[in-house]
Amino acid sequence: MDTMRDRFISTTAELLDEDPRLAVVLAEVSGDGFQRAGRRHPDRVINVGIREQLLVGVGGGIALTGLRPIVHTFASFLVERPFEQVKLDFGHQGVSGVLVSAGASYDWPSAGLTHMSPGDVALMDTLDGWAVHVPGHPDEAEALLRHAAAGDGRDYLRLSLQSNERPRAVTGSGFLSVRQGRAGVVIAVGPMLDGVLAATEGMDTTVLYATTVRPFDAASLRRAVADADAADVVIVEPYLAGTSTAAANDALTDIPHRVLGLGVARRELRRYGRIEEHLAAQGLDPKSLRERISTFLKR
Repeated sequence: MDTMRDRFISTTAELLDEDPRLAVVLAEVSGDGFQRAGRRHPDRVINVGIREQLLVGVGGGIALTGLRPIVHTFASFLVERPFEQVKLDFGHQGVSGVLVSAGASYDWPSAGLTHMSPGDVALMDTLDGWAVHVPGHPDEAEALLRHAAAGDGRDYLRLSLQSNERPRAVTGSGFLSVRQGRAGVVIAVGPMLDGVLAATEGMDTTVLYATTVRPFDAASLRRAVADADAADVVIVEPYLAGTSTAAANDALTDIPHRVLGLGVARRELRRYGRIEEHLAAQGLDPKSLRERISTFLKR
């Protein structure tokens, strides 16, 4: 199976052929994958070199001309390093585009903290008007990319090497109900779904699947909570723990409830390891998730 990043490259190349409104802005990362597309569309495939602030600035400038930019690099270089440009060159200028990241929270452990970005979605949460998509499978990444490219809003698409075994039918809005139960509600975000399903096997819990986390689907959460015996909610996210707890609290503001946010801790793990070891160290492997979720729901 190809990776989400592979699918992003092939799908974007197709979109450039189909839609003259689109342009791609790169900062070396994935540049090799866009060589053919660059030859076909030299005016709409732009590689600025290793200049991430310029990357986002050029994207904002292109948007001012009426094109729809797709801006791509690793998450730590796309959101964290040029955050001021994201805030000003898109938000303050009132223009739109699609930011597509790779690397996620710890997809490349041997590269160290410079290439890790567990705080990207929390940072994007401080800005107004951004939709945030977190696919859990390459097919979902393609569907969400096509949805974002065809629109006219501000979209952040977060790609990862982590993937669920099979794709779900995602539309770019709302949560999917994957399993129904009465002992509580677990929201699994993107590539966390398979681990959550394994962790909650045999437990009487509802599992909601979220691939578009902003806007937050308050209506689906309220419906799930109404069908449960208690308004107990666990959110399992592949980035900073607690990123979506405020959104869940806002959704349930008139209902007595409890929310547990599970994800990547703030502490820095200084051993490189492998992705699977990082999952276990963060308590996001199925065994750890089962213990943490069941302990919370039994209180």
